[in-house]
Amino acid sequence: MQGTVDGFSYGLVTPLVAYLMACLGGALGLRCTARSLRVTGSWRPGWLALGAAAIGSGIWTMHFIAMMGFTIEHTPVRYDWLMTFASLAVAIVMVGVGIFIVGYRGARGTALFTGGTITGLGIASMHYLGMAGMRLDGRLTYNTLTVAVSVVIAMAAATAALWAAGQVRGFLWSVGASLVMGLAVTGMHYTGMAALEVHVHGTTDPASGGSPAELLAPMLIGPLAFLLLAAVVVMFDPLMVMGEPAGAPAERKPGIPAHTVTPRTVHHSAHHPARRTRRALVHRRSRTPQNR
Repeated sequence: MQGTVDGFSYGLVTPLVAYLMACLGGALGLRCTARSLRVTGSWRPGWLALGAAAIGSGIWTMHFIAMMGFTIEHTPVRYDWLMTFASLAVAIVMVGVGIFIVGYRGARGTALFTGGTITGLGIASMHYLGMAGMRLDGRLTYNTLTVAVSVVIAMAAATAALWAAGQVRGFLWSVGASLVMGLAVTGMHYTGMAALEVHVHGTTDPASGGSPAELLAPMLIGPLAFLLLAAVVVMFDPLMVMGEPAGAPAERKPGIPAHTVTPRTVHHSAHHPARRTRRALVHRRSRTPQNR
């Protein structure tokens, strides 16, 4: 028989908290990505890796906080631990690939499209891999068209967010982009949930795996602690908070002095006293007969 699915068992509490987590992860990840575009050498991979981990942790935590409000009538819902944490690894790795492409190739053209596509597919893969980790007395089926729509939403959101990270417009620009990204990621999640149909078997065999409540502790201790540390890094980096100053010095390159002063060409006015004196002497000499 078909089970009744309820994704809002706690009302709007779980969707709102999930949205805030997606925004937090997106904001930190986008600021780290934007910061990486202003540095070179050994610092860039570190910023990009931190950004990928922040976005991946944020969307993974968002997903499972939203799943706290997911229930199915006539059967308990449990989760396989290995599949659940594998979805976190997939999210971080695939988001990282997309972010590294944009970080080294720029947030425009083919690089932006490729990076946004891979990042969006990482978000969608995390969602459906996490859903595959569900253990219940029944069978899950999906509407193909709705699933495709959710994947398109994820790719469009990731592309728009990476494009915004590449714009040099300061902290508020990234905050606005993270709000849009959080809305799109949350919308992708609930669009994917709308594609779900559950066919309950009606047996009394208990489902294996851990309950949602058992997964809440590692979610709070692990990814949330990491997001807090990432937020501290952002707060103590002035360029991350205020954006790059307009008069920032150019990057020092090998063979070029750190402070190169371009000599100024002095243009003497035609009315300068010294110029007038020289002209007067030349004029007198030209009037003096050379042969007497």
